[in-house]
Amino acid sequence: MITRDTMSEIEADLSRAADAVKHAHALLIGAGAGMGVDSGLPDFRGDEGFWKAYPAFRHLGASFVDMANPRWFRDDPHFAWGFYGHRRNLYRETTPHAGFQILARWAEGTEGGSFVFTSNVDGQFQRAGFDPERVDECHGAIDFSQCLADCGAGIFPGGPERIEIDEATMRASDPLPRCPRCEGLARPNILMFGDWNWEEGRQIEQQRRLARWWNDLEGRRVVVIEIGAGGAIPTVRSFCQRTAGTPGCTLIRINPREPDVARGQIGLPLGAKEALEAIDALL
Repeated sequence: MITRDTMSEIEADLSRAADAVKHAHALLIGAGAGMGVDSGLPDFRGDEGFWKAYPAFRHLGASFVDMANPRWFRDDPHFAWGFYGHRRNLYRETTPHAGFQILARWAEGTEGGSFVFTSNVDGQFQRAGFDPERVDECHGAIDFSQCLADCGAGIFPGGPERIEIDEATMRASDPLPRCPRCEGLARPNILMFGDWNWEEGRQIEQQRRLARWWNDLEGRRVVVIEIGAGGAIPTVRSFCQRTAGTPGCTLIRINPREPDVARGQIGLPLGAKEALEAIDALL
């Protein structure tokens, strides 16, 4: 429960966050699943969160961990593409919320600009107008695919087609996405659980670009804005926390459930859009 004292603390932290952004040389934006919630995207928080987004899987007895497994593309590709095809359709049809534009505007006002580090595979930052060369998608992206047979095609853009899904059974209809080289079955270029065949070349190059950008900022005032990144899959949270330990960096952690930060950093127990709009109003 938010008390009057808690509100005063939040207001003080919002003021500190606005001051940090105002004086930043550059912004490092870390985004987890919570970043997309205000756009209407599911965050798959626990089995209940997953089943709320996909009721059919409750009846099928399948969890997110069960479905996010590459074995389905070999054992039952129509079922696999039912899950990933539905997500691809949803992400492509979703408009990024206003918080994305606020971040872009803040970045434009800094000398060093911004770089995004995200575990989200939804492509929302690119759809919001962020430079694809300044986005590191550490778990891959739904808009790119790879050949299931590993024919040497590498990573290629997913086709523009909408994948038709029977939402009662969560099975995709033919034709399924195909490899442009061998015409075999394609799969998303997304890192899944137990995934030893994920082609990581695209992400490695993104990682290198991020490292070069970061190294050029040595000694400068950088604000790390971490949004909607929880501890269940801590890739983004750990990266932002570690990076914010660099001298001259300030961490702004936006998370309604897990806002705790180290002394001297800023934790806001708010949703993404609400927090970004509140900070923006103070600038």
